[in-house]
Amino acid sequence: MSNKKVTKEFIQGLPKAELHLHLEGTLEPELKLRLAQKNHINIGQQTIEEVKAAYQFDSLTSFLQVYYPAMNVLQDKEDFCALALDYLKKAKEHNVKYTEMFFDPQAHTSRGVPFETVINGYYEATLQARKFGVEANLIMCFLRDMPAESAMETYRQALPYRDKFIGIGLDSDERNNPPLKFTEVFALAKKDGFHITMHCDIDQENSIEHIRQALLEIGTERLDHGTNIVEDPSLIAYIQEHNIGLTCCPVSNSFVVDDMKGKEMLELLHQGIQITVNSDDPAYFQSYISDDLYALAQKYELSQDDVVQIAKNSFGIAWILEDKKKEYLKMIDKYVASFA
Repeated sequence: MSNKKVTKEFIQGLPKAELHLHLEGTLEPELKLRLAQKNHINIGQQTIEEVKAAYQFDSLTSFLQVYYPAMNVLQDKEDFCALALDYLKKAKEHNVKYTEMFFDPQAHTSRGVPFETVINGYYEATLQARKFGVEANLIMCFLRDMPAESAMETYRQALPYRDKFIGIGLDSDERNNPPLKFTEVFALAKKDGFHITMHCDIDQENSIEHIRQALLEIGTERLDHGTNIVEDPSLIAYIQEHNIGLTCCPVSNSFVVDDMKGKEMLELLHQGIQITVNSDDPAYFQSYISDDLYALAQKYELSQDDVVQIAKNSFGIAWILEDKKKEYLKMIDKYVASFA
């Protein structure tokens, strides 16, 4: 491999996995407006430009205030399928071979959309994506700013559809909503054989304590965001020992706290931590996975070695069989050799 600087072309064609992607965050203005018109929903905007102008925020809280109301346009199974399929086609353009996609059922059931509608629409899109070469799985997330009882109710609603998703996550507003709030439901999910991941957003109140709870008390298999872990060497040692990776999102970081956290990502990467780069909510940040990786590479002068390692990490911490991981890693090596 080479330590030369990388091009956008190289990054775009590099085989990769995306592990931190909110389906509701892929709602592009064009689809939002089309679904609003189809479902006769007044969203307060009449043109694509007006929808784009509404996608304005400068913190996690202000982002969520824009993010959740936009979901009202999603009403039936076809809407959810269309949303996921639009993302999966974009993923194909970025040479994403495999993706694990978050979805937030409570954001829909709380406004009267049946759980069945949400899961069946999203799952149908994963089946269609196989036809154009993208393998996709779903991760059901609980909204941490809703009661733990709501998470448990959602989990029970989901069990009849357990063959349609592979993991359980935790997202939304972290303030005063620590991982331990959800101890019971995550213990049950682990017992039932689901993979576990948790958001530990950047620079939140009690960031390190929340990371500690997620790792040591809940037993999460991955950290979503999580770069505040650099503040505690003992927790870094723990994730090294247990092969726990981080799903980082540099462009969305820069919107929420005006910092990509690239310095922290590189520090961890060079310590052998399995750092990955992902797009988070690409419709809102107007940055898909290759754009994120290129932005990080440009600002922090990543070498080709760094970029390739990040891509390899994405398969390394994916919830797929070892044989499949090896197949994807060979695909990366072949690509790098051919590109050279």
